[in-house]
Amino acid sequence: MSTVQEKIKVGIIGGAGYAGGELIRILLHHPRVEISFVHSRSHAGEPLYQVHRDLLGDTDMLFAAEPHEAADVWFLCMGHGESSRFLQEHPAPDHVRIIDLSQDFRLQECSRLNGRQFVYGLPEWQRERICQAHDIANPGCFATAIQLGLLPLAKAGLLGDVHTTAITGSTGAGQKLQATTHFSWRANNVNAYKTLTHQHLREIRQTLTALQPGYNGQLFFIPWRGDFTRGIFVSSQLQCRLSQDEVFGLYEDYYAAHPFTHLSREMVDIKQVVNTNKVLIYPEKVGDQLVVHSVEDNLIKGASGQAVQNLNLMMGWEETLGLQLKASVF
Repeated sequence: MSTVQEKIKVGIIGGAGYAGGELIRILLHHPRVEISFVHSRSHAGEPLYQVHRDLLGDTDMLFAAEPHEAADVWFLCMGHGESSRFLQEHPAPDHVRIIDLSQDFRLQECSRLNGRQFVYGLPEWQRERICQAHDIANPGCFATAIQLGLLPLAKAGLLGDVHTTAITGSTGAGQKLQATTHFSWRANNVNAYKTLTHQHLREIRQTLTALQPGYNGQLFFIPWRGDFTRGIFVSSQLQCRLSQDEVFGLYEDYYAAHPFTHLSREMVDIKQVVNTNKVLIYPEKVGDQLVVHSVEDNLIKGASGQAVQNLNLMMGWEETLGLQLKASVF
């Protein structure tokens, strides 16, 4: 006798952007989820496929002007600063769980609103807390890739000063048109931005300090804009006394129980992870220097995929449910 598993209903707030589109694509095929509504102020009444044109034939749902209560979970896919303002104007019913993809609730001092306590949703750090959480603050895209490269070292108390350079594709800038997202500017071009001041530094330090109490090393981060659409490549350099084999062992042990983060013993590249929820890590030892390379898809593990991973954990489901995605290697 077969049994039909009951589905939960989810709503997506701010569903017209890149992260919202990825979330729709994933959740349309999630076996335990029904999308109740997709909200967009600017596209209310239009079919989803008018904005996300690849969804033609997948759904006839229309964008909603307002959220409604027929949902168990709200995903907030809004710009930074907009999520907290939206929840003040549209308080979610107490029974509704919230997974926020902005930076509004990631820092401990900003993690409370309207009686809600948001838990920082990096499963490879605090899976147990996520399983018990009612509301989640999804990590940033750079922050995810950088932290996953450093967590095993922090847990072992081996972090000192860290120098990180990372490059991201154009989707990392969001869907709103900017001078640096024009094709004529982005094509055949690379440049740095927010040098040593990127907003993700604060959440990275918060996590590393929790894993390595008393950590007071310097975090130097230079992000780059790249000539491609999606993906993040990170290289973090620090001094390390361990041998190459000892480093491999440290990473293998730390990530053994985590289904989406994998150690590589050779150089990694972005095409291995684009369109997946995976992070691949290659720690490379040269003399007394360790360079940890990590790659992810900024829209999936760096945003919407990790949000679904957090949903699975919150609901007590298999962590990989709905996220068995194939890399777009060619």
